[in-house]
Amino acid sequence: MSVPASKAELLDAISKTFGKLMPDLARVPPEHARTASLEGHAAGTLMSPADLVAYLLGWNELVLKWLDRDDRGEVVEFPETGFKWNQLGLLAQKFYSDYQHLEWKHLLTRLAAANARLVETISSRPDDELYGRPWHGKWTKGRMIQFNTSSPYANARARIRKWLKAYG
Repeated sequence: MSVPASKAELLDAISKTFGKLMPDLARVPPEHARTASLEGHAAGTLMSPADLVAYLLGWNELVLKWLDRDDRGEVVEFPETGFKWNQLGLLAQKFYSDYQHLEWKHLLTRLAAANARLVETISSRPDDELYGRPWHGKWTKGRMIQFNTSSPYANARARIRKWLKAYG
C-alpha cells in the first residue's frame, strides 16, 4: 500500500488495514491472549497478543490526545509527556502496563472504539489541515496519524498471523 497523501487515502488505508487486522485478532483464543509468545517490539523480547493490542490502543489514544491538545491550542508533547522519540521501547512498556487490567474482549472493543474516534476526527478535518503543511518537524498531521495507525495495524497483522500459524 502506498503512503497516503490525502484525507481520502488516509481513511482508506486505516479502513483497509484495520479491517484486515480485527478478524485475525478475533481468532486469538482468549486463554492465550496474555501468553508472552509473540516477538516483542524490542529485539530479543517476547510479548503477548494482548500486549500487541495494548500497543496499538496506546498509540491510537495518544494520537487522539495529540489532536485534541492541538485543537485546543495547547502544546503537543511528542511522542508523550515524559518520553523522547528514542524511548519508544519504554513507551511501549507503559502501554502494556496501562491496559494490562483489561480482558482480551475489552481490549479489542476499546481498540475498535479508538479507531472509530480516529476515523471520525480525521473525517471532520479538511485535507489542507492534514496534508497542507508540516505539523511536527517535516511531517504533516496526516503522516503523523498514518505512522501511528495504518502502518502499525499492518505490522501487527503480520505479527499476529505468524503467531496464529505457530500457536493458533
